[in-house]
Amino acid sequence: MSLFQRSVKDELTSHGSVVFSTLVVVWISVLMVRLLGEAAAGRIGADVVMGIAAFSSINSMPTIIAVSAFIAVLTTVTRNYRESEMVVWFASGLSLLDWFKPILRFAIPTALVVAAFTMFASPWAYRQINDYRDRYEARSDVAKITPGQFLESNGVDRVFFVESATDLADKVGNVFVRWIENGRLNVLTSGTGTIEEEANGDRFMVLSSGHRYELMPGSPEFRLMSFEKYGVRMERKNEASSDDPSTKSRPTMDLLQDPDLKARGELLWRVSLPLLAINLAMLAIPLGAVNPRLGRSGDVVIALLVALFYLNMVNLAKAWVNNGRVDVFVALIALHGTVALLTAILMFFRMRLRAPKAAAA
Repeated sequence: MSLFQRSVKDELTSHGSVVFSTLVVVWISVLMVRLLGEAAAGRIGADVVMGIAAFSSINSMPTIIAVSAFIAVLTTVTRNYRESEMVVWFASGLSLLDWFKPILRFAIPTALVVAAFTMFASPWAYRQINDYRDRYEARSDVAKITPGQFLESNGVDRVFFVESATDLADKVGNVFVRWIENGRLNVLTSGTGTIEEEANGDRFMVLSSGHRYELMPGSPEFRLMSFEKYGVRMERKNEASSDDPSTKSRPTMDLLQDPDLKARGELLWRVSLPLLAINLAMLAIPLGAVNPRLGRSGDVVIALLVALFYLNMVNLAKAWVNNGRVDVFVALIALHGTVALLTAILMFFRMRLRAPKAAAA
């Protein structure tokens, strides 16, 4: 391997590692904020936040890796122009076309990793996330209760609050229940509660030694009752189905055998991401060829906007295939072929030698 290729390879690896780690940290930070918000709202269990975060990160890896490779190539080419190293390489007999070989050696393994994620890892991760969410939805209301957190019961206007809970024994302590019935506000308080299941499958929370308050909003009417035992019927959703209709979680081989439009669209997305990784890496070569005398940020911003537009076009092409507006093969060839053509056009203009201006008479 020549000195030039080793230099480019080392710099691409260094820049790619830094960009990848930065994007992963930013993504995980944003994801954890969103998941913790869902857990606080009772949409997911607090005990599955870390698991969902891990599998969601796997789903995002294809995009993160592709963008990291693009930024790594872009910053490497740009730095060589900014610090006039490109002049040295050109003076040594190299041209901008000679950058394709080392960058392809970097982009092709990157695309293979992206393909492994899109074809195999991401569908498996989607299945795990759906399984987490379905099992949580199938749990009883008490099993969902987190101490110190208000929870709205499924399908009814009832709110629970407990200060302590023991999931294994189906027992709760210091219970507060609030609901509206026939226009009256009802509040139950109790020191302890247990879950009992009847022969017909109905489940009840049986509260012990508590009080029930019944209020009429806007009226001074007030009723107070004390009880030794009081049963509150627990609502629960149907058990989660083992069949996941989402195309994102289906294995790639199943999508290949399915003529459904949504399956075609998902297959387009999975094939497009590896091609996108290679196309972006190649496109970064002419986009990174900047004039060192000009500003430092303008060309980089334009390049990032081009990459963002490319990513959005992949999602748009998937939507068009899902709606039956475009055939999957037409979308695949037109989208990625256009970007490859754009790379060739930009390379032509970057390498074109301009004739010197004639001196004024």
